[in-house]
Amino acid sequence: MGKIRILSEQVTNQIAAGEVIDRPASVVRELLDNSIDAGADRIDVKIEEGGKRLIRLRDNGSGMDKEDMLLAMERHATSKITTFSELFSIKTLGFRGEALPSICSVSRVEIMSRPADQLIGYRVKASGGVMESIDETGCPVGTIIEVRDLYFNTPARRKFLKSERTETGQIIDTLSRIILPFTHIHVRVDDSEKILLNLPASENELNRLSVLFGRDVAVSLTDTYQEVEGIKIRAYMASPDLSRNRGDRIYIYINNRNIRDKLATRAIMEAYGQRLMKGRYPQVVVFLEIDPSLVDVNVHPAKQEVRFHQGHIVYMALSSTIEKALRDQFSSHPYVGRQMSSVTVAKHINQVRMAEPTWEYHGGEKGEVKDKEIEITQAPLLKELPQIIGQLKDTYLLFQSRDGLLLVDQHAAHERILYETLKKNYGGSKVESQAFLNPIKLELSLKEGRILLEKIGQMAALGFELEHFGGNTFLLRSVPSILVNVEWQAFLLDLIPILEDEEELLVNEKAMDRLLTVMACHGAIKAGQKMSQREMNMLIEQLDEMDLPTNCPHGRPVFRKFSYYEIEKMFKRVV
Repeated sequence: MGKIRILSEQVTNQIAAGEVIDRPASVVRELLDNSIDAGADRIDVKIEEGGKRLIRLRDNGSGMDKEDMLLAMERHATSKITTFSELFSIKTLGFRGEALPSICSVSRVEIMSRPADQLIGYRVKASGGVMESIDETGCPVGTIIEVRDLYFNTPARRKFLKSERTETGQIIDTLSRIILPFTHIHVRVDDSEKILLNLPASENELNRLSVLFGRDVAVSLTDTYQEVEGIKIRAYMASPDLSRNRGDRIYIYINNRNIRDKLATRAIMEAYGQRLMKGRYPQVVVFLEIDPSLVDVNVHPAKQEVRFHQGHIVYMALSSTIEKALRDQFSSHPYVGRQMSSVTVAKHINQVRMAEPTWEYHGGEKGEVKDKEIEITQAPLLKELPQIIGQLKDTYLLFQSRDGLLLVDQHAAHERILYETLKKNYGGSKVESQAFLNPIKLELSLKEGRILLEKIGQMAALGFELEHFGGNTFLLRSVPSILVNVEWQAFLLDLIPILEDEEELLVNEKAMDRLLTVMACHGAIKAGQKMSQREMNMLIEQLDEMDLPTNCPHGRPVFRKFSYYEIEKMFKRVV
């Protein structure tokens, strides 16, 4: 007897559901798409245990009659298309007829719905993909769907779900992304204890953008609109110096559908170009309005990937539009030319003094240095501390030593000094904090505010005193005294992903290392900052005391040495 068997309909539905429904946020995504397509302008969502126990969505859309409700439970039954060719003119968010059958196959579902032209509605109950009952019921116009006990019949999938906090965060993030273009829809999300999200209908997109970016970033966004080769492009862009260390703030919409597209992302990154440091990503929202026949949305089960018919035109149009807007609004390079006074730079370096200076600049000819006796316990970076030549491009320090020329990256050097100093501080006694005379007000996104509120105790142990000021607003009252002249909004944008990824920072060495690296990077002298000779002296002296002076915490080289022989060989003085 052969080994190959035809799978039952129930098993095939559960397998298919795994492609569409991989976590509670996927359920919310599919139900939200249906509500938007139904013309709803009010959507209420309630969740319990991160959506694992309950997801309840109620809308005031067009509703379904009895016949439609029964068909909606069947796979590949949809009101959105009737022929294959219509896939290439689709304007709705849903179209496959897979959402409800997939959800029903892995949960217990109850649906109540009534269209406006009928006086009575119907209630359908299903469990594990099996229809249990359909009855008449009184209900308002629209649809109410309850999804309970997700993956109750597939425990192997259920065990891969994350904590309640993580799944709740994914639901809020997914919903916030999808609903952004639909400003006419009032959306509210709550759990059994509190309101998680409340977005009233508004023509002002700032309120929606504030959910994704936080109000401080949202009000600073530059917007632009262009029509290129029949493609309408509207974009909101943050300044390059508000970049992040991950690309999760790049939001792309095709005909109001939120997607993740490599081609569009590359176009955005190329437009920002050298305005961003390596490994940094912009904060940007892009809306593309394009002929549906020129984009294939039937690529991925979750409908989050697309394929363009003329990708090169989309790439060119998007890249040129954003590049022009950036050139007009942010003409100068954000990391070059931003200067600090010598007093401020000196304060940077003085904060990390680990010993009294053993040599110093005494005046006389420019660059003249007089040595004192030096006691060093570990192998030094240099046999003797070098003579200052000057500063190149306000970014690199040039020194003359007995062996040749020493070229030092001032940011990388100071970053290494701060990193090792922070590591010693956090490994020993309680971190010293310095209070602000006037607390810094921080307006964060919904997701950032939730994460920071959960980790506010851990932040206090790290030397950051934060006060929740209501909503997504926080007051930063004090910080570790070693950090000065830091752009705190940008710092938190890089810190929050670490807080999100790690449950306990203080007992996790790898997480602490990530944290200290971010702190050192933001606290260090930047490229483009002028330094006095005294400051250069102090920097090279402190670098010489480090355990690993050769590389910054990210692994980049701190300095390069050029021997006199190498230099003379370049000029053909020797062979």
